[in-house]
Amino acid sequence: MSIRYILPFIMCTYITAHAQIDESLLKTIPKDTVKQAMNMDAIYNRPFVSVGKLPVSVGGYMEANWQHLGTDGISEGHQFQFRRMTLFVASTISKRIKFLSEIEFEDGAKEIAIEFAALDVELHPLLNLRGGMIMNPIGAFNQNHDGPKWEFTDRPIAMTQMLPATWSNAGFGLYGKYYNKDWMFGYEAYLSGGFDNSIINNEENKTFLPAAKNNSERFEESASGEPLFTGKVALRNNKIGELGLSYMGGVYNKYQDDGIRLDEKRSVNIWAIDFNTTLPVLNTFITTEWAWIKVNVPETYSQQYGNKQQGGFMDIVQPILKRNILGWKKATLNIACRLEYVDWNVGKFKETGGNIAEDLWSIMPAISFRPTSETVLRLNYRYQKQKDLLGNPPSVTSGLSFGISTYF
Repeated sequence: MSIRYILPFIMCTYITAHAQIDESLLKTIPKDTVKQAMNMDAIYNRPFVSVGKLPVSVGGYMEANWQHLGTDGISEGHQFQFRRMTLFVASTISKRIKFLSEIEFEDGAKEIAIEFAALDVELHPLLNLRGGMIMNPIGAFNQNHDGPKWEFTDRPIAMTQMLPATWSNAGFGLYGKYYNKDWMFGYEAYLSGGFDNSIINNEENKTFLPAAKNNSERFEESASGEPLFTGKVALRNNKIGELGLSYMGGVYNKYQDDGIRLDEKRSVNIWAIDFNTTLPVLNTFITTEWAWIKVNVPETYSQQYGNKQQGGFMDIVQPILKRNILGWKKATLNIACRLEYVDWNVGKFKETGGNIAEDLWSIMPAISFRPTSETVLRLNYRYQKQKDLLGNPPSVTSGLSFGISTYF
């Protein structure tokens, strides 16, 4: 049976059961008791609800928004968008064995994807096995991307239009954590399926890693026959913040077929650094991430297909009011700002030595209101400039967006 029919059936069954049972049996699953969880804990650090003594707990979140944007004075007018609804289902199968899945409905269920569905076997705090459909831990956003956690209606451009967030693959690996007072150390290492030729053969007519997300066959067959390695180490101090270093790389092209050599092995390599902290006294929250990409592009391709890319973002969030409002305890009003930059083609033209442009920068001030920590109403203004390959005068995009996002 198609997933399009199975998932609505599951949802209806859950809603019906929820309506018929004694609500006193419903209980919220407590989050990680550690004072500050790490980005690698994000998949479990979510609100879940269980029923009685059943071993299964459920949860999810949704995002919807209105926007009015224009580029160089041309606008499509008012747009109302239901971005996504995501369902979480978790189960403790037995002691030290648990399962979690994340199923996402995007653009009004036009796209349905299983983003995460993995079994965790806990052997030791520093040695745990994970297998299934995993979320490759490149950078922090790919791990910690839930809409209600952010003050902005749009996801970071560099993480979604340069890196392929959210990026998941079938694979296996190890992870672990170590705690010592205010210090925490964590690592993850996975082998999985990966990229294919679409990263240099796509409708964007440029090197574009997100194109590989359209290949659903990657969950059952690797184009290159080689594993993609993803590794990350992170260090956190409760008083300073968290620093993460990650790498993802492997062969992306189909270099042989039935033992016949078609091409040399061509690799894609990605490095990322991420950091987040909360400043004392003011409680200003800062999170930032930067990534570098290097792709072995065939020499027969023109220079519009870049072999180097870089980009990232920084979010600054400042609470300005925190008090009881309309019965909401500790409701929070924030002002925020996001700074973004992406360069899809780092380098110079061979013929002239001139700079290859194809870059973008954006600034997005915001106001957000959180009646609870799990629900956010956010108003953003975007001002963005983007240059083409030749560095012609940039196109200017600006406009407002308003959105809501909540866990449920």
